[in-house]
Amino acid sequence: MSDIEKVKQLRKSTGAGFKDCNAALEESKGDLDKAVEILRVKGISKASKKMSRVANEGVVALSGDENKLSLIEVNCETDFVAKNEDFINFVKELSELNNSNNSDIEKLKKSKMKNNKTADENLIALISKIGEKITIGRAKTFNHNGSKNFNYLHTVVKDNLSKLAVVVSLETKDMSDNLKSFGKQLSMHIAASNPLALDTNSIDNNILEKEISLISEELKNTGKSDDIIKKISLGKINKFKEENSLLTQQWVMEPKKKVQDILKELSINDLKIKDFYRLKIGD
Repeated sequence: MSDIEKVKQLRKSTGAGFKDCNAALEESKGDLDKAVEILRVKGISKASKKMSRVANEGVVALSGDENKLSLIEVNCETDFVAKNEDFINFVKELSELNNSNNSDIEKLKKSKMKNNKTADENLIALISKIGEKITIGRAKTFNHNGSKNFNYLHTVVKDNLSKLAVVVSLETKDMSDNLKSFGKQLSMHIAASNPLALDTNSIDNNILEKEISLISEELKNTGKSDDIIKKISLGKINKFKEENSLLTQQWVMEPKKKVQDILKELSINDLKIKDFYRLKIGD
């Protein structure tokens, strides 16, 4: 096999550039297997150098069906790479694997992809080839018994890849067109309104404490009495809780009503919002 043919074969099997392949073959004295190992080691080295950089772009990928549905975030440094064919193909396959692994990231990284290499090995190779920091971010799987999953993708990059994705799990035996329409609309509502929790009692205490601190800071120099400040603070925190809880938010499609009002109007006795998740790149 000629040197040029070896370089071509090495490029095809590793995805590395011409210069890197040529240098690896020279170092290995023409041994293809050794050249592959040299490129792999160099790829890991290149990848590790890039991991200190910031990766706020990327895509959210969706895989599965109404019974089991998963979201996964894959970050990169630029929107240009987020639209790169190699990046997109990697994320699509990774997303399917993530659904199989129930969003267990450690298991996912060790899982074999179609080329018989692990997801982690393919990630390192992709970083080396593209030249940007790429990371696997947040992930969540919806697989609740007796529930159906609905989703909404906003700013679609390609197919099941977007910049913002929402999944809602509704617990009910009803599968009417009204229920399906509500599931889609609720997903869109969550994308637009970004609730922190299902109801006012479920908001994280750390978030509430931070908000109370901000309100106190805002009111402390107003000159009002402590009793008045206490009443104003209570009103503001109650409003914050109401505006950030899904059930008490104004329904995006009909702002005079709240989400809980729409739920009642559906008249589906066993209907419950089991779970929801909103995932946006950069948040």
